Formats: sequence, C-alpha cells, structure tokens
Amino acid sequence: MSNTQTLTPHVYWAQRHGDVQLRVDLCDAENLDISLQENTLHFKAQGHGARGDNEYQFTLEFLEPVLPKVLHKSTQRQVNIKVLKKEEVWWSRLTRQEKKPLFLAPDFDRWQDESDAEKELHEKEEKRINKISVETRIRKDPYLGLKKGYLFMYNLVQFLGFSWIFVNMTVRLFILGQDSFYDTFHTTADMMYFCQMMAVIEIINPLLGLVKTGFFPAMLQVTGRNVILFVILGSLEQMQSKSVVFFVFYLWSTIEIFRYPFYMLACIDTEWKLLTWVRYTIWIPLYPLGVVAEAVAVIQAMPIFDETRLYSLPLPKALGQSLSFSYTLQVYLIIMFLGLFVNFRHLYKQRKRRFRSRKRKAI
Repeated sequence: MSNTQTLTPHVYWAQRHGDVQLRVDLCDAENLDISLQENTLHFKAQGHGARGDNEYQFTLEFLEPVLPKVLHKSTQRQVNIKVLKKEEVWWSRLTRQEKKPLFLAPDFDRWQDESDAEKELHEKEEKRINKISVETRIRKDPYLGLKKGYLFMYNLVQFLGFSWIFVNMTVRLFILGQDSFYDTFHTTADMMYFCQMMAVIEIINPLLGLVKTGFFPAMLQVTGRNVILFVILGSLEQMQSKSVVFFVFYLWSTIEIFRYPFYMLACIDTEWKLLTWVRYTIWIPLYPLGVVAEAVAVIQAMPIFDETRLYSLPLPKALGQSLSFSYTLQVYLIIMFLGLFVNFRHLYKQRKRRFRSRKRKAI
C-alpha cells in the first residue's frame, strides 16, 4: 500500500443551537482543503491519522441547511471545524442519511443534550434582552464632554489656587519659622477668598446633577469654611494676626491639593492609585484637626465680638441694648461639631465603598 493512498480520518461531532462543531483526528495537518457545496462539507488534507502519514478526506451532507462559510483551525493534534446553521434549531442527527458513517462519532467533551442547549440559548437571549434594556435606560448625554470639560477646568483652577497657598505658606515657614504664623492672612487671604468663593460652585453642581456628590455634605463644608474666612477672620482685624490663621489655612490647603487632582483625573476617566488612596485617607487626621483649628478661631473671636459689638442684634430697651454675636457663635460651635460627625460619617462611607468596590474588581 503506497503512502499516498486516500483514507478517511476519525471525525467527532457536537452541536449547539446555532452551529455544528467537528473535530478531525489528524495530527500535523497540511494542504487543508475544506469547502461547503450544496449543504455538503468536503474535507481533504495531508497528515498523520489512524493509518499513519497519508492523504485523508471525507464528505458530510448535513441534515438541515447551513451557511456557506466554514470556520476551521488546525493544531498539532487535530483540525477543528465550525459550521453555522441557517436556523438556530436542534437537529435530531448530523447527516441527511439515516445511517451514521463509520468514521463519525459523538464528541462527548463538547456534547450537550437538547435541554442543556435550550437552557444555554435561553440564557443568551436573556442577556441580550437585558443588555438592550440597560442601553435603552442609559441614554447617552450629548453634553457629557462639555460637562466634563467644565468640571475639569473648575478642579484645575481650585488645585492651582490651593497649591499656591500651600507652597507660599510652606516656603515662608522654612524661611521665617514661627514668625510666618502672624502674617499668614495678609499674604494669602486674597487667594483664599478667591478659592472659597469659587467653592460655592460645589454646592450648585449636585443640584444641577453635574456630580453625584451629596448636596448636604458639600453645603456643610463650604458654608462652614466661609463663615470662618469671611465672618471670623475677614471682619475682625484683631484675628488676622493670630497664629491660628496659619493652622486653619494650612490644613485646608493640604486637604485640597490632593482632593482636586483626584477629581481632575476622574473627569478624564483616569485613576492614579496612590492619589486615590491619599485622597480617601488623608482626611482622617486632617479633617478633625481642621475643625479643631476652626473652633479655636471661633473661641478666640468671641471676646472681640463682645467688645466691638459687631453683628450684635439690637433688642428692645426693656431687654437691654443688644444681643452679642458671640452667642450666635456658641450655637455655631455646636453645629460645627455636629457637622464634623455628619461629614466624617459621609467621608468614611465614601472610603469604605471605594475600596470595597476595588477589592471586588481585584477578585
């Protein structure tokens, strides 16, 4: 018997609702010639099969119509063929002839019962419907690019402003030491005024739906800082030369030089893991210290308001001349520490949610 004789290889088959899969037991197959003509698959190749190195071939006329395109992949051990059905239906057998060819056998590694295939088809259809449903609900925002551009520019401006304050105070601290404490307000107040007036936008953004951050925590932080800056420090000249101003401004700026870059990167769908960790961690020591520094500023301002009668509330003569603004500040101190609890809880939940979601992604 010559080495060029034509033989039939062993062929194993399995089906899904949408395709037929064939595994031809032929090693190191070469000169592959696979085609579909009139619903009949023609296979011819040179390789090592059951009868050694020879040319092997076979034909299969399928039970139901198939698409004319044949997908195949050859490996060192076998040739895998995939034929797509015209209709996604379950075939009772593979070939039109009732008697199964001798070279053909079921591929039990890939075999599915009809019930399994029905289940797989149902799951695939369910996923497709769910995907369409989600895409229908989530409509693309035509102004998304504009919104992200606006938020990026806002965070960039705030980052530059607070960075200037932080660097200015740090350099002056190294050069002048403790003497820099007493003129902090006069050297950095204008920039701090600008940044804190801009921060009012952070209360407006949640109301407009531009960010997912809650309105109430943003309002507490921005309002609290502006009371300290404009009412306590800005309106009392005696407070502007006190060392507490340095600690208030330094703690504020330290938090913000990490917070705003994090938001900037989020606008361009980018994450720097180290920055993310710092943004969600640095507030743990700095935020309570900032509130303590603000409380010290309020306590130091009370006697000055009593003495100057600034912002005092006029009263009827029978009750006295006026009600000192320091009483309002005493109530404000209580609100400040309640706000500390609310904001601390909010930030803690944000941190927990952030790192829990990242752990899930890692798993």
